[in-house]
Amino acid sequence: MVADQGERAAAEGALVLFSGGQDSATCLAWALERFGRVETVGFDYGQRHRVELDVRPVVLEAIRARFPDWAGRLGDDHMLDLSVLGQVSDTALTRDVEIAMQDNGLPNTFVPGRNLVFMTFAAALAYRRGLRHLVVGVCETDYSGYPDCRDDTMKAMQLALNLGMETRFVLHTPLMWIDKAETWRLTESLGGEALVGLIRDETHSCYRGDRSQVHDWGHGCGECPACDLRAEGWRRFRATP
Repeated sequence: MVADQGERAAAEGALVLFSGGQDSATCLAWALERFGRVETVGFDYGQRHRVELDVRPVVLEAIRARFPDWAGRLGDDHMLDLSVLGQVSDTALTRDVEIAMQDNGLPNTFVPGRNLVFMTFAAALAYRRGLRHLVVGVCETDYSGYPDCRDDTMKAMQLALNLGMETRFVLHTPLMWIDKAETWRLTESLGGEALVGLIRDETHSCYRGDRSQVHDWGHGCGECPACDLRAEGWRRFRATP
């Protein structure tokens, strides 16, 4: 049965929501191990840390060059203009303001509706491209409390997309129940030190878009919540024998 499921997956295609960050790059490697054809989609929504869009093609090309077994599976990359999302958002990810907690208990880096919009457009693209599987790097273990990253939200989105498009999408969230240290371990299990090094050096997670500073865990300001999570995850990953 397991073998049959693996064979079916290898014959099917997947679309990975790929931002250029650590989590989505790990999910991309996860998908490349499982599916016969993998395409990627990114979103330009006027994000403050838009340097992540610049590193996307660098990461994709590095995967093709350094992992020949995956190169043949890695298909087209798509970039969608969702600047309207930035226009209706007033957050620390779409405006040059200090990162802070809000009265509702969420950080002001939360972009309301962002993942809901992303999933809807990704599904529309996957429908056109004939891709059944959607892979996204959301997580509710090491995260900032964003409600659109939660497992319940993703399950509801899968149901809504399948009902609304009358199809059978499968939403995959490989990182949902693991922390950042375990994400690094997953990276290592998928592609060894070569993949760990690629994701450390080439991806971008810093909310401030700072690539001028280099740490042992990668580029970033070293002070924002995204850098804190990545750095602490790296420390615990490297501390594990």
